[in-house]
Amino acid sequence: MTQPPARPDDGIVEKAITFLYYVDLPRAFGFYTEVMGFPLEIDQGWSKILKIAEHAYVGLVDETRGMHRANPIKPVQLCIRVPDVDAWHRFLSSQNATGLTEPKDSVSLGIRAFVLEDPEGYQIEVQSVLR
Repeated sequence: MTQPPARPDDGIVEKAITFLYYVDLPRAFGFYTEVMGFPLEIDQGWSKILKIAEHAYVGLVDETRGMHRANPIKPVQLCIRVPDVDAWHRFLSSQNATGLTEPKDSVSLGIRAFVLEDPEGYQIEVQSVLR
């Protein structure tokens, strides 16, 4: 097996941002801040970057200004790992989250997880490690 190439800057990555594209950016922004509770980190007007965790972010982009256009097919899933998946499920249930499934254990993956949908159909998985 060959060694991976040496990355610049000792391999340090300051942030990882996943960008999602929306027809209705204000609605998506409201969902991620008010329902999911992700704080705004950078406001670029037509692009809003929200902090999920240390060094992990989701960028919400107005499709009319971004590099891509919103598409009805959403082949991207945003996954967040949390300490207590059941507490998150109770919280999101109280927020009337759309498409919320019941938490289920996956022994083969070693996780307990559920999914929900954002306002334009992107799937969000919330998971915890099985102990």
